[in-house]
Amino acid sequence: MNKLVNMCEMLKKAHDGHYAVGQFNINNLEWVSAILDECQELKAPVILGVSEGAMKYMGGCDTIVGMVNGYIKDNGITIPVCLHVDHGSSFEVCKKAIDAGFSSVMIDASHHPLEENIALTKQVVDYAHAHGVSVEAELGHVGGQEDNVVSQGVLYADPNECLKMITEAKLDALAPALGSVHGPYHGEPKLGFKEMAEINELCKTPLVLHGGSGIPDFQLKMAIDRGTCKINVNTECQQAFARVVREFCKATENDPEIYTNPKFYDPRKIVGPAKQGIKDVVKAKCTVFGCVGKGE
Repeated sequence: MNKLVNMCEMLKKAHDGHYAVGQFNINNLEWVSAILDECQELKAPVILGVSEGAMKYMGGCDTIVGMVNGYIKDNGITIPVCLHVDHGSSFEVCKKAIDAGFSSVMIDASHHPLEENIALTKQVVDYAHAHGVSVEAELGHVGGQEDNVVSQGVLYADPNECLKMITEAKLDALAPALGSVHGPYHGEPKLGFKEMAEINELCKTPLVLHGGSGIPDFQLKMAIDRGTCKINVNTECQQAFARVVREFCKATENDPEIYTNPKFYDPRKIVGPAKQGIKDVVKAKCTVFGCVGKGE
């Protein structure tokens, strides 16, 4: 059975090879199936992100670990797969996920002053590293709203503070706030590429870009050139999934047999086709990220 892996090796390879690994958030079995099947086809390493909201929706950490591990085993998934907590709000949340079998966690204490952020992050790192689990943290504030993550405005991360945090907390990856936002963008994103390059040169640690949905491909490639080797995508997958479901419902709403034909009320017939929307997004993003064929 292929085992879940942490992010360390895959992000080191991505950083050295000048490509990025995608984090695609999961919300149920359809998401797990669509993402893993497509990445297996592409031979692309992948990070499955789980927000605290999705964690509760899917029944808890043990349920999620069992579902992902079971799918990997039953469907012969051989690519590197990382199961990652997205925006963990506390040490307790991260610990619970680690104990359940998650292979990576993000502790988001970015709303605290720097010293408090470092202290809480280090607490998580100490526990995680003792269990072979990787840790990501955030510095500065990523704008927008997605799931339970809300931030007003954007505060660019300071390169020297990034170095201090990475060094003192012994981080595996850092998400510095540099102009991206959670959820849909209003207008073209304005990322801090100059600051990103400075942080990459100074810290020499894998950088993470949150809010990857809606960023133009040329900007994603510019970010990868400046040390970003993990890019988070969630909104575009959700939008694609919802679009296919709406199209299906609209196409059948005037059918007189809508309540008698299993084609219309079997949830597998409604939700199943929507997986293709997720697959299309995953394929497009992995192609832009340059990670196709890197999971062999």
